[in-house]
Amino acid sequence: MKRKTVIYPGTFDPVTNGHLDIIERSDHLFGKVVVAILINPEKDPIFSAEERKDLIQKSIGSSMPNVEVDVFQGLLVDYAKRKDADVIIRGIRAVSDYEYELQMALMNRRLEPGIETLFMLPAENYSYLSSRLVREIAENGGSISGLVPEVVEKRLLEVFGQ
Repeated sequence: MKRKTVIYPGTFDPVTNGHLDIIERSDHLFGKVVVAILINPEKDPIFSAEERKDLIQKSIGSSMPNVEVDVFQGLLVDYAKRKDADVIIRGIRAVSDYEYELQMALMNRRLEPGIETLFMLPAENYSYLSSRLVREIAENGGSISGLVPEVVEKRLLEVFGQ
């Protein structure tokens, strides 16, 4: 199984320690992990796609050489085929995540039956963590220490003028 290429898609605005937990555990299981930053025209991100890519790369550093960070738009299954990946990794924290992710996984399977979706639970201490909550806390002056990598924390403090 270690030789497979997997895609871990998301907006990662910003990347959290929960995301990094999933990336690291995926790296241990598979040969190559592509962290795929989705450009979603329906969302208004704090950071540009290139900034998010840079923050993820800085957060990972050289500790995971089999992890690639990329940007994409369009259908995830089309992107996965271009990357020669046959597994999509999705993190789920709660039942509400599962319901949404199940719908997406089933649609992806209908579009491309050869690509499987693997759900991963984050480490227990990140089970409540989301990018949306991190943004909200940072915007209102709360502490995000321990929720995001230091490079992300520093950048969020700059964005929100703290």
